[in-house]
Amino acid sequence: MGRIGFAGRALAAAASVVAALVLIAVPTRGGKRSEGVPPVIALRVPDAGIQPQIAIDGRGVVHMVYFSGEAAHGDLYYTHSDDRGATFSAPIRVNSHPGSAMATGNIRGAHIAVGRNGRVYAAWNGAYEVDRPGIAKPWMKHPMAFVRLNDGGTGFEPERNLIHAAYGLDGGGAIAADNAGGVYVFWHAPAPGTEGEGNRRVWVARSSDDGKTFAPEKPAFDKSTGACGCCGMSAFADSHNVYALYRSATAVVHRDIYLLYSNDRGETFRGTDVAQWNIGACTMSMQELSESPAGVLAAWETLGNVFFGIINPFTGRMSAPVGGPGEARDRKYPSVAGNSRGETLMAWAEGMKWRKGGSLAWQVFDRNGEPEGATGHADGVPAWSLVTTFAGTGGQFIVVY
Repeated sequence: MGRIGFAGRALAAAASVVAALVLIAVPTRGGKRSEGVPPVIALRVPDAGIQPQIAIDGRGVVHMVYFSGEAAHGDLYYTHSDDRGATFSAPIRVNSHPGSAMATGNIRGAHIAVGRNGRVYAAWNGAYEVDRPGIAKPWMKHPMAFVRLNDGGTGFEPERNLIHAAYGLDGGGAIAADNAGGVYVFWHAPAPGTEGEGNRRVWVARSSDDGKTFAPEKPAFDKSTGACGCCGMSAFADSHNVYALYRSATAVVHRDIYLLYSNDRGETFRGTDVAQWNIGACTMSMQELSESPAGVLAAWETLGNVFFGIINPFTGRMSAPVGGPGEARDRKYPSVAGNSRGETLMAWAEGMKWRKGGSLAWQVFDRNGEPEGATGHADGVPAWSLVTTFAGTGGQFIVVY
């Protein structure tokens, strides 16, 4: 696949812009100044796309999927970088049915994972309705779409619907893959024959043959927590475990973040309430999981602020959460990454509303979870979009928005 220069052209400009932004940023309240704070480079999604999602394989290749087009009926595109974000390949379309993806609501778009031999997978809430005789409600007909990169790496196979019985998508799903051929697609929907957030469950469809076939979905967790209807999910798999994050909806008001942890390749999961939030409304939130040298990083929002924690892969337990510093101002959609120096970058969006864009913010933390330097800011996060981040070369961080 050919190269495009969006990152290469943007890196020099973005580096100077971001450097200026960092210099003029208001110092973090309680944060410490450090001469060794790694640089943070902010880049826009290519082709004016939105909702970037990133996965990095064992060779360090950065894989990205993003959305383009009309928010209710758009397309997904894939690109990758062999040089940690300096340049990216020419994009190829992910979805085989034109207009089958949606960006409306920020949290229903694509998720990406990389599995054995670098094969790329994506899953998203389908924007179309499948044929279900006798079912009148449109929201009970939307598919959980899945694709995988073909054997030649030149394009994606036709998209497939993984739902057998657990229809009722609202919020977004999630996907994870391991290096043993396992692929795990998650979503939340009511138990068949029921409705309401309190009856929603997290479902998982598993493949053991690199996504060629999937077993019918089954509940990932047997505790009755409900699931926040219009909230997203995140999932990740490492060499030993599978993880998922979702927001509950117990007794309407308990909108807590649950961590699901499996050490038997998704056969069973243990659930832990890691962040409580009592609010009698859907928060339209998004979580994120990513790998770092320190462990698996988890990020979420609660009470208008964003937080991250580190999951111990041997116990499935999470460290004490670290919140975004300073005064929280409607912070949403956090993304988190760790570099080789033990530092963590958490990035998030601010001021995002329905059909309205906002701004980008980020903070670097040292290995003890203490803020390093000032909180960075940049304008121009488009409506319906998200932010994502990853560690570049030499300890630097890159934020894509």
